[in-house]
Amino acid sequence: MAYRMDFLIYRLGDIMGAVVTFFLWQAVFLSSSRTNLNGFTVQEMTLYVFLSFFTSQLSYSDGAWALGDEVKDGSVAMRLLKPVNFNATFLFNELGGKSVAIGMLSVPIFGGVLLYQFLHPTTVSFSFVNFALFLLSSIFAYFINFYFNLCYGFTAFVFQNLWGANVLKSAVVAFMSGSLIPLSFFPPAIGHILGLLPFSSLIYTPVMIYLGKENTSQILIAFAIQVVWLLIFMGLSKLIWRSTIKRLNVQGG
Repeated sequence: MAYRMDFLIYRLGDIMGAVVTFFLWQAVFLSSSRTNLNGFTVQEMTLYVFLSFFTSQLSYSDGAWALGDEVKDGSVAMRLLKPVNFNATFLFNELGGKSVAIGMLSVPIFGGVLLYQFLHPTTVSFSFVNFALFLLSSIFAYFINFYFNLCYGFTAFVFQNLWGANVLKSAVVAFMSGSLIPLSFFPPAIGHILGLLPFSSLIYTPVMIYLGKENTSQILIAFAIQVVWLLIFMGLSKLIWRSTIKRLNVQGG
């Protein structure tokens, strides 16, 4: 019962975060005399807020936290003893929990997005093509985030405790991924640079594809950027693993 309540409270906390962000942007639009801010109407921004929240759940990976905790308490030693691929154990552990969390959030969040689109058909009409591309981009986003967190988590073998570093990393990623502020609200030069970094691929790219704000060439470039960053982090994870495992030092246990 305690675990179920903990799980439900976490999900409720996630939803409340999206609701607070929604009211924040409502206040921004109400305080402005313009109906369109940096390419977004208030209806489009409403969809952006809840879609970015939903996408963050799709692409979320807690590998850095899990690996950091296991290194700190020494339980990573048991994982290392098992005759299975080390990275794959984290991947399938995550996929199990993620399927439950996404299943619970899909109805209230994504269902709400679809209902909002149905009530405002002239704002952003639903497109099966954009939806399919959104799902594909979200899958790339998850694997980019997974391998990025794995690379980051491997540093726990060196620094022993990643709690503070993980808090800092989460804040930076949230800011640079567009989950708090769409990248189009940044100065053009900074927005362009952020668009080339891997973090924009986690949330901003899938959401903009779903909203139909990217043309065909922009979508192809966005997918190319996602594939490149995925390959880079996959390669880095192998290199860092080979380097860190040579100086393994496990605490506790």
